[in-house]
Amino acid sequence: MKQLLDVQQLKVDFVTKSGYLTAIREITMDIKVGETVCIVGESGSGKTVASKTIMRLIDYENGQITGGNIDFNGTDLAKLSQKNLRAIRGKKIAMIFQEPMAAFDPVFTIGSQIIEMILAHKDTTKAKATEHAVYLLNRVGIPEPQLRLKQYPNELSGGMLQRAMIAMALACGPELLIADEPTTALDVTIQAQILQLLQELKDEFGMSILLITHDMGIAAEVADRIIVMYSGSIVEEATINQLFEKPHHPYTRGLLQSIPKLDSDRTQKLFSIDGSIPSLSNLPTGCSFHPRCSFATDKCKQENPPLLDVNGRRTACWFAEDLVEREEWLQQTTPSMEISEQPIFVEKKLGTDAVNSDSSPIFEVHGIKKYYPVGSSFLNRSPKFVRAVDDVSFTIEKGETFGLVGESGSGKSTLGRLLLQLEKVTEGNVKFEGKDLAEMGRKELQETRRHMQMIYQDPYGSVNPRWKIGDIIGEPLTVHESLSKHEKRKRVEELLQVVGLNANAYERYPHEFSGGQRQRIAIARAIALNPKFVLADEAVSALDVSVQAQIVNLMQDLQRNLGLTYLFIAHGLNVVRYISTRIGVMYLGKVVEIASSEELFRHPAHHYTKGLLESIPVANPSERRELSAIQGEIPSPANPPSGCRFHTRCPAATERCKQEEPAFREISKGHWVACHDPAYTY
Repeated sequence: MKQLLDVQQLKVDFVTKSGYLTAIREITMDIKVGETVCIVGESGSGKTVASKTIMRLIDYENGQITGGNIDFNGTDLAKLSQKNLRAIRGKKIAMIFQEPMAAFDPVFTIGSQIIEMILAHKDTTKAKATEHAVYLLNRVGIPEPQLRLKQYPNELSGGMLQRAMIAMALACGPELLIADEPTTALDVTIQAQILQLLQELKDEFGMSILLITHDMGIAAEVADRIIVMYSGSIVEEATINQLFEKPHHPYTRGLLQSIPKLDSDRTQKLFSIDGSIPSLSNLPTGCSFHPRCSFATDKCKQENPPLLDVNGRRTACWFAEDLVEREEWLQQTTPSMEISEQPIFVEKKLGTDAVNSDSSPIFEVHGIKKYYPVGSSFLNRSPKFVRAVDDVSFTIEKGETFGLVGESGSGKSTLGRLLLQLEKVTEGNVKFEGKDLAEMGRKELQETRRHMQMIYQDPYGSVNPRWKIGDIIGEPLTVHESLSKHEKRKRVEELLQVVGLNANAYERYPHEFSGGQRQRIAIARAIALNPKFVLADEAVSALDVSVQAQIVNLMQDLQRNLGLTYLFIAHGLNVVRYISTRIGVMYLGKVVEIASSEELFRHPAHHYTKGLLESIPVANPSERRELSAIQGEIPSPANPPSGCRFHTRCPAATERCKQEEPAFREISKGHWVACHDPAYTY
């Protein structure tokens, strides 16, 4: 197979106020024609910098190549001028960015930006460029391409915008497509569609693909080879089968063990790699992974291992050949469910793994609706509404974790806010421990709110960056309790220790912590008042798999210690299955299915649930399959379809589905579904 890209001994430095910072340390890699290579690793490992360096985009970010070369079809990109690079960027090498909204110019239409790309690199007319742009939008699965061509980026959904970005990247038929986390922010259904599309386009256009991801499941589905990066270096490179069958580097082994699988034992803790990735400005001596490696020796601490050929692959570990033959290497490490020592100030409440069926529910939700008016209703006698939540009823039992899944726009987060009274319901009622929250006075509601806390998806965006960590965690104590300055500090320091952080974090600021550490800070703040209920809204969705495992284990420890009840909203279905007692599935403002976690995954009854489960990438190349993506996108909640709202995308839809809305009924004990013809019957 002909070689397309050959990177040799590449070194990249960034200019900072304190001098040069080395981000990439002498990496060597190649990509062959028609091959898909995945670069994986935690955030901060250098994946994105490596991909941007190939296109020389780091030149615009205070970065510079200080060693090595980048051979692309016989041309050294490292030595080309920016003027000559323009003839290659977009035409021969194209890039799909993680955040398409930031990549598109918001003041120009989608069509004008794609057409501009075609005209810049091809000798053609504007009419032919427009025709080609329509073809590309249609090819990537965007409906009504002529209409979408005239729309602005903010008028398209996340999935459509990502497709439009792929269309623009393909505009000039590139030989190499670099995709930087192209599906991270997307729902599992849209993710499956995008991965399926990339595979089809690769075959159609004869491209090579360099895919950057931290999701090992995605890598297992699409890659031919995998490159594992850590702290700016390559630590392992192998074919997909080699890597998953027997990883040779302790870091790779840790990443694979951290993945929650559909058959993960829910009675055991998730495996997680201790610690976090070091700062590039303060790397340890020797092997940079040794502080987190359970196999490290004195040699690892003193000498940095080179990337060596071992058993037909490359790995940077002094003892790889010996380690892979050990019995302990081949065994999956599963920590026991030990309960960490509870904080002094906490009075243990429930401390049970199972739902107490004799107790009354902590939340009772009856027929709640949340409608948002669209436009002005002054002259319109029949105003339109966005039906964000539309006639939802369910209960959350004390001590359980109720998982809530569904695509973006299904109403999950709105439903969570309604439970906490952060939004007022349009109709229906929400009872907390038997009391209707809407009927409470301001003082009583404030007192009740101390028992209901929230963990946000973005902990950095939900706090004041100018506040110290001690003030952030201590704010609920200031509002709800009368404590002296000394008592408050002692309580906050205890909370920091409970979530696995040092007490000296008290005087530091949010920007000084990693994403996983910030999420721990958010959890400490949420449990500060010893609440009864915690809403976790996409609390682990943006985290690396190893950090995600740490946070899930922490949440379960706290649940057993404090008797917490969780509403866990997420789109990572493997994590939801692992942590949840019961799961509810939402679609377009409706709850369409509720069942126990195991029952829902074994016997999905609603065709939407079945489609969600079939869209999950499997982190095992031997089980690689055709991803069965749900076609189309979720309709507008301002104009939902008649009958069953899923009928426009359902492969089993009938005329009855189009006309008659299905009742939400119990098909077996504890298993509820809203479907005329369930995918599974008892």
